Amino acid sequence: MEGESEMPKILIVDDEPLIVKGLKFSLEQDGYETDSANDGEQAIEKWQNGGFNLILLDLMLPTISGLDVCQRIREESQIPIIMITAKGDDMDKILGLEYGADDYITKPFNILEVKTRIRTILRRVGKNGVMRETVKQIRDLTIDTEKRVVKVNGKDAGLTAREYDILMVFVANPGKVFSRENLLDVIWKYDSMCDLRTVDVHIRRLREKIETDPGTPEYIFTKWGVGYFFTDK
Repeated sequence: MEGESEMPKILIVDDEPLIVKGLKFSLEQDGYETDSANDGEQAIEKWQNGGFNLILLDLMLPTISGLDVCQRIREESQIPIIMITAKGDDMDKILGLEYGADDYITKPFNILEVKTRIRTILRRVGKNGVMRETVKQIRDLTIDTEKRVVKVNGKDAGLTAREYDILMVFVANPGKVFSRENLLDVIWKYDSMCDLRTVDVHIRRLREKIETDPGTPEYIFTKWGVGYFFTDK
């Protein structure tokens, strides 16, 4: 379902025509292909038929909510999803991350910020660069850095792009303790838009996907009062 075309194709999902029109115009000016949906049901249908590389997904949608759309897509795909919310409530942002979104933007937003985040995510998932095929085995974890797929005992862990990036930072630095501030700086690179709870949510979700018992981790440990660290032993 994710596209392999030369230019990235973005699905814009929002029920406000002016927002859709503005996003489409600006993104197409930068060479992106775009399509749009104005409700949750149409969003799922277009994604299923679609060839998209990234989805901009509004939280508040008719027919099916943005959170439910996100959850439905995550059952089958790890396509990058940026959630858009008109609310300033941190809980909406955290819920978006819980449901599998890779990032979030709050309305009203600056189009330059939207473009920056799109470019960052597409670079991360290899759209704008070729990654050498490497498979790394760490006990029960198999990490394919070309496909950006992590398997646990041979089964796809279903990591989002952001979760994969966090894991790779840990894997590249076994034993090193990263504070939440460190991770915000390394992974998000625009920490003014995020808070420390964002890191905690992602770490918890990552543990749920790669640990046999998240409550008794074998890979990602907490150093109380300091941060998190990874062990490959």
